[in-house]
Amino acid sequence: MHKFISIGDVHADWTTLWAALRAAYAVDANGLPTAPLKNGLFQVVLMGDLVHPKSRSEYARLAGRPEFDFANPEHLFLAARAQVQHLEKLKTFAEASGGHVHILLGNHDDAVLNTNYLLGTGGGVIHTEFDPGRGGVYLPEHLRAWFTTFVRELRVGNLQFAHVGPLPSMAFYDDLFYADSTHKTWWRDTPDLVRASGVRFGVYGHTQMQGGILVHESGDFAMIDALSNRQYLEIMVRPELEQPVTTCRVAPF
Repeated sequence: MHKFISIGDVHADWTTLWAALRAAYAVDANGLPTAPLKNGLFQVVLMGDLVHPKSRSEYARLAGRPEFDFANPEHLFLAARAQVQHLEKLKTFAEASGGHVHILLGNHDDAVLNTNYLLGTGGGVIHTEFDPGRGGVYLPEHLRAWFTTFVRELRVGNLQFAHVGPLPSMAFYDDLFYADSTHKTWWRDTPDLVRASGVRFGVYGHTQMQGGILVHESGDFAMIDALSNRQYLEIMVRPELEQPVTTCRVAPF
């Protein structure tokens, strides 16, 4: 039997991320893994999108400014610096976990490594703080190297963790990905994709649900982009079973 704590997209909401990890007894007061996590009594899966706050107000808070100007290189620098500080802390935590913290590569993480795509989240928000070609700064090389170790999916028997959805094509953030709106709607329009992909239970992020984590009525998957709702998913897994998830619980914190 294995226990997994799955936490949805971070988007630089570091305060809430660390609160979730504390609630799950994954991190101690020094920002390091607890003994149960290091000993493998449970594992943590972060669903990706570590970077890029979702709103202008969150950018302003992160940069320590009353207002945030996306055209101001100083503001971009401050937002990038604050994120780098927290990324360093998270990297230290993950690397000290004995391999029991897994981080998925989200499309926003990928956009930091490959700046061909300009991402935004509406309301005039654009994510350029790590794009030197658009007034931002270069993510430090050691953090770029760390980002390249993030996985596109994690499989535990017939259990799948992936940032967007069950299809392999949903984990590659290219022209086809950004031209296709189904990566935001598949869970509603074609939920049978999970079983068609040979998955018996899937855990996905990327698309925020109204009201927090959604465990689909089919029992085949959960959409967990719900960090801002102060929820994470706790599952118990027996990988040898065809349906490996024996318990699935939405955990508020």
